[in-house]
Amino acid sequence: MKKLCHSFISFIVAALFLTACSVKSPKMSTGVTGIREDADFGNVIFDIGVDEFNALGFKHGDSLDVSFSNGYTLEDIPYYTGYYNPVGEPLLVEFMGAEIVGAINYGTLWKEAGLSEGDTAVITLREAGRYLEVQNALDIAYSDDRNAYGSDEVFANFRDIKAGNLKEKMLYRSASPCDNKHNRARYSDSLAKKAGVRVIVDLADSDEEIQDFMSRDDFDSPFFASLYADNAVIPLNLQVDYKADDFRAQIIKSLKIMSERDGPYLIHCIEGKDRTGFLCALLECLSGASYDEIVADYMESYKNLYGIDRASDPEKYDAILGNNLVPRLRFMTGADENADITTVDRVSGVEAYLLGGGMTEEEIGALKEKMCKGSGQ
Repeated sequence: MKKLCHSFISFIVAALFLTACSVKSPKMSTGVTGIREDADFGNVIFDIGVDEFNALGFKHGDSLDVSFSNGYTLEDIPYYTGYYNPVGEPLLVEFMGAEIVGAINYGTLWKEAGLSEGDTAVITLREAGRYLEVQNALDIAYSDDRNAYGSDEVFANFRDIKAGNLKEKMLYRSASPCDNKHNRARYSDSLAKKAGVRVIVDLADSDEEIQDFMSRDDFDSPFFASLYADNAVIPLNLQVDYKADDFRAQIIKSLKIMSERDGPYLIHCIEGKDRTGFLCALLECLSGASYDEIVADYMESYKNLYGIDRASDPEKYDAILGNNLVPRLRFMTGADENADITTVDRVSGVEAYLLGGGMTEEEIGALKEKMCKGSGQ
């Protein structure tokens, strides 16, 4: 009898153990959090700080689900320290170490989700570490201390673009010479003056933002101010979605003005990296630059700001190239996913992109004549 009871008890214990093992542990969740619209880019800002969010156990590289109170959901999206997703794909990002931001990368999540004031959200862990490989490959940061860099040019990410048939010392790129968020404005400004820049294409700012910068105590960019007073600054207030129709319209607006004015030209956004990288790559394609020349110029920003090159960190180098530049080149040249981007006709592709946005053949020809060696190209 005792033996039978012992066997029965053992069976019950085993059954309870197996039942307990079959029940999944509760998913990590923020609970209900308020949300608000990001006025600059149309993303969703969650009313929970980064430290509080991470203290719940969420980690960069995790897969998350987001449920909004209006019924809209995002499933299996990555949590990153930067905008590491392809254009059009959603993610959560730790923005500037302070806020949790939800975005359809380079898009407007608030509008697409149909959100409104008073809506809330719940963020839940789906799978820990699912996107950790991408997070580790693309997680990069730079210093705003001038002493951490070898020269003013490197610190300001300032350079003369030498590619294709571009005239020497005709096209420059840099970090912002007016927005001093990263302590680089006065260096970019001084270098632009030294280069004899005559027209500045400001991809990042509106007139109102420029005037605000100029009114601040830390504004120290007299050359920029003089060009702005002479209407030689083209403020585009360009958003980051390079696939948007408005992005192309604004790019073409700047190119039309450039085609009517003599250079040298300076192109900048805030860091002189992403939006600047798109427009410079487009102009390099138009000038007949080789794929290697375009890559070298684009990746120079990552060497300047982060110290990343193919020799020192091939994994990050290739990840940045494949995640950032290659998709942009495919888009601006009209190349499909199966095309060899190194050999496609980039000149014709970019011309088609510009013509499709309303730029005329005559305007494209005038722009080439201003920028490229040999007239009437």
